Amino acid sequence: MALLYRCYHFILKCIVVFVGVPNPQLHRGHNALADAINALHLNKSSNLLIVTDKTLHKLPIINAQLALIQKLGFNSVVFDFVHPNPSISNVEQGFICYQQNNCSGIVAIGGGSVIDCAKLIGAKVVRPNKAVSDFKGLFKVLKRLPPNIAIPTTAGTGAETTVAAVVNDPQAQLKYAATDFSLVPQHAVLIPELTVSLPPHLTATTAIDALTHAIEALLSVNTLAFSRQRALEACDIIFTYLPKAYENGDDVHAREQLLLASFYAGQAFTRTSVGYVHAISHQLSANYGTAHGLSNAVLLLPVLRWYGQRVNKTLAMIARECRLTSLDYPTARQAQDLLAHIELLLENMNIQTHFSELRHEDIDTLAKEALKEAHPDYPVPYFMNFNECRNILHSVSVIA
Repeated sequence: MALLYRCYHFILKCIVVFVGVPNPQLHRGHNALADAINALHLNKSSNLLIVTDKTLHKLPIINAQLALIQKLGFNSVVFDFVHPNPSISNVEQGFICYQQNNCSGIVAIGGGSVIDCAKLIGAKVVRPNKAVSDFKGLFKVLKRLPPNIAIPTTAGTGAETTVAAVVNDPQAQLKYAATDFSLVPQHAVLIPELTVSLPPHLTATTAIDALTHAIEALLSVNTLAFSRQRALEACDIIFTYLPKAYENGDDVHAREQLLLASFYAGQAFTRTSVGYVHAISHQLSANYGTAHGLSNAVLLLPVLRWYGQRVNKTLAMIARECRLTSLDYPTARQAQDLLAHIELLLENMNIQTHFSELRHEDIDTLAKEALKEAHPDYPVPYFMNFNECRNILHSVSVIA
């Protein structure tokens, strides 16, 4: 079975190498949103579906972006019914809103949940006869989405540059991903001022989500030069600027750097996929509503320690590139320095080490579903078995 998985991973790598993954046009600076709106090349007075959530919609800074869109000559149709873990019904409602208001494009303003929902709304627009569940898996859209912009309000998911969109199916208690090159947003706008209202805990967990993307991209057997470069840049930025943004949420430069790190990490993992941290994390979000960034933050070290010495070379490379160790140390010591730095970072940001919601009777099912998600889609460096996955879940439960 492992050989079949590796053949599948090789095919995925060939697709990335020979077909290529699109990149969104990145817009930064004072005129970023205006530049992105104008780049859509839509007629003035066109209706734009603004996808966000109710909490964000109440913030004055979001309304300032809506006012700018209006000033540029476009009409905003706000759809703010996106849940923290967007559901199939959220996507269906957004699609109906798009149709009923004769919209010509989509602007997503929010975290990964909002951007993912906007992507799938766009997929429904171009594939109206398909159910949202039909997009699950690889290359089920295969059609260019309506003109669209992604504006992240958290620095973590990298959804503004990825090929994937994750949706929750509450009835089946499953969280699954649609993956298609057409789901990469056409334009990404980084506005650090949108992130200054994030409380310290969310600042930390979303950034650790991006760090997880970068590390799992580096561990992937499908890592290539571009993804390696972007992932290492993301790690370096996060280790440097996360403590600053955590201590001072109004540090706009640190906020901008974390947005850039999230973007880079997104570019990396969208070419390599993720790994077991995400596979297990998704089960917790689907079953208990655990915040994705938090679950990744709790699971990152247990999974890295499960890999053990087998991934020392990669972890040591990260430690060296991020100046977290001495170049004179042996590889094993450098790898341990990285793990120790991550552990201290999580501790300093008061991130929990266990899940109180994790029920003992659910662990077997969660482990099975996590491995089902990971195999064969995630090109992990080494394969985890059922008992090993169970042990990790036990280690992060309060009953461990």
